[in-house]
Amino acid sequence: MAQQCLDRDIKITPTGETISVRFAGRTVARSDDALDLAEGDYPVRIYIPRKDVEAEVLTASETQTTCPFKGVASYHHLTDGAETAQDAVWYYADPCPQVAAIKDHVAFWGDQIEVVRG
Repeated sequence: MAQQCLDRDIKITPTGETISVRFAGRTVARSDDALDLAEGDYPVRIYIPRKDVEAEVLTASETQTTCPFKGVASYHHLTDGAETAQDAVWYYADPCPQVAAIKDHVAFWGDQIEVVRG
């Protein structure tokens, strides 16, 4: 069944700088091709190409959520040794057309994660 996508003012732009993501004392992602996604009054989210994330720190989660403007989000746990951040990474495998640019990108969230610009 095809998802229903509603329109919303969402702006996606290249960050224009190097983005690094740190977790458990190490850099787990670094990209010069990240995107800023600005949506309403929400904080700007940074989406990093999946190819720029260390694959071994991602563990698939069964969690899924639905956004009427972006589509169905799937999640990963972020794991490094003994530390795990549950459902800390999300992505849209088949995003709504208005946010198609975030396909093959992931976003990070949580107190244990540091996203650094520049």
